[in-house]
Order: sequence, then C-alpha cells, then structure tokens
Amino acid sequence: MTDTGRAAAPDTSRTSATGVGGATGPRKLRGGVLWGCGIALLVLSVAIAVTIGPARISVADVWSTTASHLGWGRSRLTPIRDGIVWNLRMPRTLLAAVCGAGLAVCGTVMQSLLRNPLADPFVLGVSSGASTGAVVVVVLGVGGGAVSISTGAFIGALCSFALVLLLSHTLGGTTDRVVLSGVAAMQLFSALTSFVVMTSADAEQTRGVLFWLLGSLGGVGWSDVWVCSAVLVVTLLICLGHARTLDAFAFGQDAAAALGVHVARTRIVLLCTTALLTAALVSSAGAIGFVGLVLPHAARALAGSGHRRLLPVTALAGAVFLVWVDTLARTVLDPQEVPVGVVTALIGVPAFVLVLYRTRRIA
Repeated sequence: MTDTGRAAAPDTSRTSATGVGGATGPRKLRGGVLWGCGIALLVLSVAIAVTIGPARISVADVWSTTASHLGWGRSRLTPIRDGIVWNLRMPRTLLAAVCGAGLAVCGTVMQSLLRNPLADPFVLGVSSGASTGAVVVVVLGVGGGAVSISTGAFIGALCSFALVLLLSHTLGGTTDRVVLSGVAAMQLFSALTSFVVMTSADAEQTRGVLFWLLGSLGGVGWSDVWVCSAVLVVTLLICLGHARTLDAFAFGQDAAAALGVHVARTRIVLLCTTALLTAALVSSAGAIGFVGLVLPHAARALAGSGHRRLLPVTALAGAVFLVWVDTLARTVLDPQEVPVGVVTALIGVPAFVLVLYRTRRIA
C-alpha cells in the first residue's frame, strides 16, 4: 500500500502541474464566455420583452425611461407610456428573470444534495404549503385584511417545510426519507387547499385561486422585485460558498463525509436556504413548475458539473427562459393571459422527456 502511494505521488503532482494547471486557462475562458454571453442575452431579453405588448414601445424608449428613473436624464415618453414601461412591464419582466434564476438554482442544489435528477424546488412540499397559505388568506379571510396573499403564502411554505424537516428527522434524515417526507407534505397541503376551495370559495374566488396556483406574474410591483432579488442574491452567495461541498455530494454522502464534509449540517443549511428562496418566489409569483427540474440539466450540458461555474450559468439560463415564457404567456392569447405555469409545463414536459431519453442512451 505504501509503495503504491509513493509510486502514485509523482503522477498526481505531474497531473496537477500540467493537466489541471494547463486546463485552468481554457476553463476560465470558457466560464468567462458563458458568463458574458449569458449576461448579454439576459439584458437583451429583458429589453426586448418590455417592448412587446399592445402599446408600441421601442428598445430606445425602454432605455430612455430606465435612464430617467435612475437619474441619468429625462424620459422622452408621455407619462402614460412611461408608466406602462416602468410600473407595469419592467417589474414584471425583472421578477420573471429573478424567479427563473431562483427556481433553477434551487433545482440544481437539490438535485445535488439529494442525488436525485427528478428533484426540484417543489419536491419538499414548499409550493403546496404556499398555495394553502394563500388560499386560507383569500378564501377564509384569515388576518382580517392585515395579512396579504404573499405573506400567507410565505407562512404556509415555511409550515410545510418545517413539517418535512420534522418527518425526515424522525425517519432517519437520509435523502430518500427527505424526498418521501416532501411528497407526503405536498399531498397533505394539496388536499387542504382543495378542501378549503371546495367548501368555502365562491366561483370568482375559485377562478382567482386557480389562476394563482398555476403561476402568475400579473399585478406584481417593485417591492416584489426587491424582496425576491435580495433573497436570491443571499441564496446564491451561500450556495457558491458551498460549491466544493456540493461537488463532493456528487460522489454520495459517505464519500462527502470521508472528505471532511459535515453531511447533516450542510444538508440542513442548504435545504433551508433553498426552501426560503422558493417560498419567497412562490409567494410573489405562484407555483411555477418545471423550471427547477429541466434547466439544471440543460445548464450542466453547457457548463459541466462543477458547481462554482454551474450555479451562475444555471441562474442566467433560468432567468432568460422565464422572461420569454412570461412574454409568451401574456401575449399569445392577448387580451387573455395564460398562466405562466401552464406554459412552463407545456415546454418543460417534452424537454424533460428528451433529457430522460438522452440519459438512457448514454447509460
């Protein structure tokens, strides 16, 4: 054993000096190119998406209005058109980008932590809990008007996640127990939501709740953008700080523990972080599925499996994806709006089937 270790040592150092060191430049260059292209594509997507709608607005108008509100000049648009850009379309488009980025990042982290390619932000029942909280506020009037839909959804999401943590800890805390606990919580809160709607909601409330449950970015404001953006930035920084740990989880929790990772503590920290982000996003935009399920697989094909590069690329891909999905949802049947979750499902299901098919061929 000792002789083998001594014989292997020169090869390892030589690989480090040549193979890894020599590959560092191309890897950094590839990462820089992906970053640059992703940011440019996101900025261009937001600028173009804001121009699409009944009122004809150009990219130059969007820049003029944005610059004026940032104190860099005066808008050349009328107050009405300026309001359409800055108060209606811009916050909605930016929130779509934030939600897409956040859901994709959560999916990437959860798939790595749970070692399950089918894991997404809603596997822990967070979405179902948020839906129940929102329905309780809207239909039952809990809070007497002092509690908003977003607050109720956030509280419901936290309650659901707390139940998942309690169940998984009681059952042993392994990855499969976490997933099963999430499925149980999801079914429980979905049943509670259906029960409240069926027994207490009128036709108008039922329609509004159903639209929200399918995901909707209509009626959002700048406060939603700032809150969700702040939670996204904090979550992304925490996940990037655990990038090497997430790489270790790819080899299994036993291998990660052998590498010095505190498996239980790390899993709790990252699951709580992603659950809080999911709760914030769902409370503002409703339940938008398939983003956290499909986008991580697409991002891995571009950036590889190293999480230091994968997480930012996944965030940019998710942001660009949901910006265009929301644009399609609000314009394809104009003046009627299609729930964003319906469009993501229509696009996500075929895409996910393609991912499964390619995975089967590779295997």
